[in-house]
Amino acid sequence: MKNIVFILLISSLFLGRLAQANENPAIELDAVEVNAPAEKNSSKLLHPTTVLSNDALRAKIGGTIGETLKNELGISSQSFGTGVGTPVIRGQAGSRVRVQQNGLGNNDVSNLSPDHANSVEPILAERIEVLRGPSTLQYGSGLIGGVVNVIDNRIPEAIPEQLLNSTVEQRFDSASSETASVLKLTGGKNQLAYHLDGFFRSHDAVRIGANAIDENAARATDTSLTNITTLDNPRGLIKNSNGRTFGGSAGLSWIADKALLGAAINHLENNYGIPPDGSGNAPVRINLSQSKVDLKGQLNNPWAYAEALRYKFGYTDYRHDEIDGGAITTTFLNKTYENRLELDHKPIGKFDGIIGFQSVNSQFSALGQETFVPRSDIAAYGVFAVESVKSGAVTYEFGGRVESQSIRPENNRNFAYVPISGSASALWQINSQHQLNLALTHTQRAPQVQELLSNGVHDATRSFEIGNASLGKEFSNNLDLSYLYQASWLKAELNLFHNWINDYIFQGRNGLVFNQDTLLFESLCTSASCIPVRTTSQANAIFKGYEAQLTFPLLENHYGLVDLSLFSDYTRAEFVNGGDVPRIPPLRYGLQLSYDNNALSSNIRLTRGEAQTHVGANETSTPSYLLLNLNTQYRIASYKQTEITLFANGKNLLNDNIRNATSFLRNFAPEAGRSGELGIRVSY
Repeated sequence: MKNIVFILLISSLFLGRLAQANENPAIELDAVEVNAPAEKNSSKLLHPTTVLSNDALRAKIGGTIGETLKNELGISSQSFGTGVGTPVIRGQAGSRVRVQQNGLGNNDVSNLSPDHANSVEPILAERIEVLRGPSTLQYGSGLIGGVVNVIDNRIPEAIPEQLLNSTVEQRFDSASSETASVLKLTGGKNQLAYHLDGFFRSHDAVRIGANAIDENAARATDTSLTNITTLDNPRGLIKNSNGRTFGGSAGLSWIADKALLGAAINHLENNYGIPPDGSGNAPVRINLSQSKVDLKGQLNNPWAYAEALRYKFGYTDYRHDEIDGGAITTTFLNKTYENRLELDHKPIGKFDGIIGFQSVNSQFSALGQETFVPRSDIAAYGVFAVESVKSGAVTYEFGGRVESQSIRPENNRNFAYVPISGSASALWQINSQHQLNLALTHTQRAPQVQELLSNGVHDATRSFEIGNASLGKEFSNNLDLSYLYQASWLKAELNLFHNWINDYIFQGRNGLVFNQDTLLFESLCTSASCIPVRTTSQANAIFKGYEAQLTFPLLENHYGLVDLSLFSDYTRAEFVNGGDVPRIPPLRYGLQLSYDNNALSSNIRLTRGEAQTHVGANETSTPSYLLLNLNTQYRIASYKQTEITLFANGKNLLNDNIRNATSFLRNFAPEAGRSGELGIRVSY
């Protein structure tokens, strides 16, 4: 702890010297605009919202969307090695958190299993929004965690001032010798605008602070490792954690005063490894490929009482091969068609809002040795409305959604559900400094195909997965209370939440193992051919917790601004009849010291994560950790419309071997060790 205090003291002195080194006046930040569902100032939304854009986003970009967001309050990442990182919001992940691009789903198979990467590439993002509350009902049912909307402007919505604008970015990270390159071109003339982008990312095996495998914990959860005297457990390195990904987009729009019509194509390739369990089995890799076509149309003021009519269409052709020992064992295919029709109506009396229709049709199949989920045709059709009304100092918002969902599996009976969800919230603007928000949401979530019908060996997760065809809908009642205080000397934020979920669907270890030699389920098996069994069940559960942050200036003058932030978040999840919900993030708290002026911004952030001992049946706990990060960006003065930004990041500077409590592979693949990241961004 003395070393940490010393580091923070030196950092404080360093930032103080920086505050005296530049005499440029302090910059005033513009209000951030949120793209979904309508243009509103983020501080006025009737639900907790996180928005990352501009320099704040560029400083936090990671290899996955989960990695990018994992240090935001209430958000962590469900890692499965470095190639996979899906967002976990307030303990919710998978189908309870919708990740989408420009208002349309990414429609990969990341919800099917934790080893499947999300196809969103954060390095191309212009803005990332995290939405909760009534507005999430526009995008789906059962989104208890929320919606992550990644905006990359691949279909332009405005005509740039110049015919050619370009951005080039190059990054290097020492933890895995990662190089990442990005090129973006935008421009327009008359009523046409275009967008082109491309990226390439490549990294070697990830370096860590200690041994990759926690041998005692690994043997406790996988009896097949018991008789292996010496596990293949390298120190300072995670085997088979190298990867490569590349892709790009091209978009074109016709933009008039009262109309917009645009289209874009996108392609992504991603090859990454699954960290091994130390038994010496052949390594497993995943080779992912996805192509997308997006269309967008909009009419402004098309008729009386209609402010805007928007239509979006997306087609996704997704494939990934799971490669075991150099041979393809399973191929996952998913073709998806998504339609969205939204009408922003003009105020009717005091009511202002949006109504719409959404459909998602998918053809899913898994071919090969791991066909543990049957080929299925999946369809969802939903209608929704979100309305707001202002009465004095209080603004009310109401949302509702009715959806019809069906699953038609091959050689099995059909499944049909009708989830009905509703939400109401009230924002009380007490005065210019105090704001209070209360939200009540009832959501219903239908089970997914893998929760219903999984039945077989899954090599990547090294388990035998068993679904449950008798599953019913989840029923969730959520209460959110938020308070915001903002003054010149202090900004305080506090979010409290309590979720009651009946028939919560979860996957957990049942204590049995599957013997691949005898094809029998056994209570004890130490053979290398035995793997743990994971079953899907339902039980009533309660999720509760908070997010809190205090920010106040330590120094503010013409040299710049130095401020201090104190933050914490916590989620507690347990079953009503006893026991803990598995894979929940631990209590986190810490502080951040920041310096900003026109050209230079820097911050140092220390996070303490407590041990997670509420881990669920047949799971192992994770130890506490300290995470120290440093970020610096320096913007070189513009020259002939060219702006150059240099940035440097220090990550996990204490080189702690962090075990991620939300990860299925926490006993085999810790988070990356100490690293330095350098980069340059040039915009014209």
